Amino acid sequence: MPSSEDALYQARAAYEEHTRTCRQCHVDRSPCAVSKLLLRAYNNARRAQARTGSALR
Repeated sequence: MPSSEDALYQARAAYEEHTRTCRQCHVDRSPCAVSKLLLRAYNNARRAQARTGSALR
């Protein structure tokens, strides 16, 4: 199972790669459904990392 830091990095990379290559997201500057899904996954990973980070303190 990947660590929360790895999951965060992968989710961010997937979102950024999609927005660079998707015509609708990049050229039209309008987020598509896939972009919204990837952004949601990134935000969930970021929240999960924040929860585990605060639990360790």
